[in-house]
Amino acid sequence: MVDTMVAPAKTGVDEKVSALKGALAEMRHVIVAYSGGVDSTFLAAVANEVLGDAALAVTARSPSLAPSEYEGAVEVAGVLGLNHRVIETAEVERDDYRINDPNRCFFCKEELYTHLSTLPEAGYAQIINAHNLDDKGDFRPGINSAKKRGVRSPLVEVGLTKAEIREQSLAMGLPTWDKPAQACLSSRIPYGTPVTAEALARIAEAEEYLRSLGIERLRVRHHDTVARIEVGTEDFHVLLDEDTRRGVVERFREIGYSYVTLDLEGFRSGSLNEVLVGLRRKREVNGTFQEE
Repeated sequence: MVDTMVAPAKTGVDEKVSALKGALAEMRHVIVAYSGGVDSTFLAAVANEVLGDAALAVTARSPSLAPSEYEGAVEVAGVLGLNHRVIETAEVERDDYRINDPNRCFFCKEELYTHLSTLPEAGYAQIINAHNLDDKGDFRPGINSAKKRGVRSPLVEVGLTKAEIREQSLAMGLPTWDKPAQACLSSRIPYGTPVTAEALARIAEAEEYLRSLGIERLRVRHHDTVARIEVGTEDFHVLLDEDTRRGVVERFREIGYSYVTLDLEGFRSGSLNEVLVGLRRKREVNGTFQEE
C-alpha cells in the first residue's frame, strides 16, 4: 500500500509561542531554572507574563558560574520584574563532578535539580528548564538528569529553536536577545582534568579581562599552566596588536598562567567536545572498541 500521508505544515513561530503560553498556563505554577542566558530569560519572561508570581525564576550561584553572568542574571530579573530567587549549589564539591568526565553536566544538573526540588514551591510547582530544540542535537548529558527528575523542557515541547527564541526575544524587547551563548566555566577545562574552584576563578578573571577589550565571543580554555584563547577570527587583530598582546600576556601571568596561546581555528562553542567525536563512532564489543 502506498503511504499517502502528508507531512503537517511547519508550525509558525507565533503558533509555537501560543502553544508555550498554553502549556505554562496548564502547569499553573512553575520553577524556572534561570541562568540569565538567551533561552532561560525568554522562558522566564513568558512564564512571568502568563503566570505572574506563580512563576519563580531561580538562579543557582556557584564557582562554575562566572560572576559577570550571575550579576547579569540578577540585573535582568530586576528589569523584567521577575519573581526571582538565588540559591547556592555546590557541584564543585561533588567527587563525581570534580573528576570531570564526559558526564560532568549530568552531575551538575543533578545538583541543581536536587536543590530546586527542595524549595517549598516544589511541592506544587513544575520545575522547567530552557533547553531548546537545537539542544537535542548536541552532547548534553544534563538532559538525561532532567528526564530522570521529571523536569520539563517546554521550549523543546513546542519546537522552538535558538534562532526563533532570539527573534521573539527581540520582539519582546528582552536585553538578552543577542547575547552570545555562554556555558558554565567548567566547560573550559578538558575532560579528565579535575575541576577546582581555583581554576574556575582563574578562567573567569581571564575571560572578564578579554571582554574589557571589547571582545564578545570568546573562551579561555584552561590547560593547567596554559591558557588557550578562542575568539572569532574577526577579532584576531585585537589580540595581535602589539600593546594589547603584551597587556594580555602580562595580565594572564598575574592571574596564574605561565603560557598564553591564541587558537588559530578561532572561537568554537563546545570545542572541548571535539575529542568525543571519535568515541561516539565506536561501540564496545566483547570488551574492545570497534568502529561502527
